Amino acid sequence: MSTKLETDYFIAGSGAVGMAFADTLVTESDATIIIVDRYPKPGGHWNSAYPFVTLHQPSAFYGVSSTELGDRKIDTIGLNKGLQELASGAEVLAYFDKVMKNYFLPSGRVQYFPMCEYQGNGKFISLITGESFEVDVRKKFIDATFLKTAVPSTHTPSFTIDPGVNFIPLNDLPKIKNVPEGFVVVGGGKTGIDACLWLLEQKVDPDKITWIVSRDAWLIDRKNTQPSMEFFKEFMGAQASQFEAVAQSTSIDDMFDRLEQSGVLVRIDRSVKPKMFHGATISQLELEELRRIKNVVRKGRVSRIGKDKIVFTNGTIPTNTNRIHVDCSACNIPNLKMKPVFSKDLVTPQTVRSYQPVFSAAFIAHVELAYEGDEQKNQLCQVVPLPNHDTDWIKMLVVFMQNQFNWSQDKELRKWLYNNRLDGFGKLVADRKRDVPENEALLKRMRDSSFPAVIKLQQYIAELEAE
Repeated sequence: MSTKLETDYFIAGSGAVGMAFADTLVTESDATIIIVDRYPKPGGHWNSAYPFVTLHQPSAFYGVSSTELGDRKIDTIGLNKGLQELASGAEVLAYFDKVMKNYFLPSGRVQYFPMCEYQGNGKFISLITGESFEVDVRKKFIDATFLKTAVPSTHTPSFTIDPGVNFIPLNDLPKIKNVPEGFVVVGGGKTGIDACLWLLEQKVDPDKITWIVSRDAWLIDRKNTQPSMEFFKEFMGAQASQFEAVAQSTSIDDMFDRLEQSGVLVRIDRSVKPKMFHGATISQLELEELRRIKNVVRKGRVSRIGKDKIVFTNGTIPTNTNRIHVDCSACNIPNLKMKPVFSKDLVTPQTVRSYQPVFSAAFIAHVELAYEGDEQKNQLCQVVPLPNHDTDWIKMLVVFMQNQFNWSQDKELRKWLYNNRLDGFGKLVADRKRDVPENEALLKRMRDSSFPAVIKLQQYIAELEAE
């Protein structure tokens, strides 16, 4: 016998996306909401994140629209020195718990079911008691698990590990009790970067770190992602330089060269042309630290880690059981497919602005409440594809620019964006000091190059599709 429930909106997943969507529903409507998640606390993958993880975007522009995360302070120590604070995993998890307990549940319109497995068709079951529930949903199902984030602690490696190999997930690095001969970090993405930086911060000799990088990545200079008035020059300058680099380029390779020369994109090893882009940010201080690691292995993907050697698609390197092999090979967003955001009674939140899934979720929830018909809603919520390969940056930027243009034509949306703390961009432009010639010059550069940039991006997309 199932317990019968009813609600306006059923949200599967209380991660950052589900929480941001629910927050807009609570704030902008009188709808009732049921939220179901298999984790014990809201926050999704943050429940399983490694102990030293932090955001890689300013805390002030993460979380839910109604509640600030952090206090917008500038870090004065560490590798993020001079930039806005980055909340730790523990801080993010506590923040979402606070939002649930202090805002959602006291509203009387939200029911939260942690430690429950969603089974589809409005049914879920408690992982603790086995009790089953069946929900009559009056309006929409929200699949906030579509962009499910993979984390090292729950990741199954795609390669084999021989018995006896000292192999650990990233989460276990702080648990080491015996000094190893050295470390082998498997993975060149954001988690691999975090592992290397943590080891260096613990004063590990960089020569004792072997870093396996199957693909080098283009990275974003974090100082250009600070949408606040004190960073107006850096933030808007990067936007202008980005459009100019595209508009003035003569080929895709030339475009990336110009993006690097203007400081929009950076790479760790200047001698290796990246083939990956996941939108990760990095500070200049972090770049300096990572460049101290000289033993970087580029032999393709790992196929096997044995007691005495590591086998790659393009060769081998020696290893031994006295070295700790750290798994950082999980892809943060394993699901790179796209689907319409709005489809009858189903809403599938995805990124409608580059790099910002929580802003996107809040925006999509607002569109759900304020507009009619799937066609109109999907037009406003075109999915910005998640990048993987370097050239995915091109497709991502095109859709981002299309969305921004569409939103700018809607007076109601312009007002919503200005008042939404997760946006940052619109308010920064609107509230700028207009009597500062340098500020106006940056905006003019951006406006003058935006249309030529779109034309060039479309040309490059056509070239990629023809290959």
